[in-house]
Amino acid sequence: MATGSPFQPNPNDPILVEHERTYKAFNILIRWCMTLLAAAISFLTLWFATAVGFIGGAITGLIVFFLGYNFLVRNEEHKPLDVWEEGR
Repeated sequence: MATGSPFQPNPNDPILVEHERTYKAFNILIRWCMTLLAAAISFLTLWFATAVGFIGGAITGLIVFFLGYNFLVRNEEHKPLDVWEEGR
């Protein structure tokens, strides 16, 4: 059973901790999906819809993937779990 009032929840409540972990895992999953979709769309668009071809599309797809990983996924993985903590 949850303890504490709705306005001042107990930070050690197991349900709250489980919810925070699930939120963080879902957030990282969504960021991975966004990164992979952006890389795949860039690659396929340049490969089939322009004269750049396979190599140009692959290079651009890899660049988009590494940029997405560095700016979306990596930053979120190193942030603290507590969403109310300073620095989030």
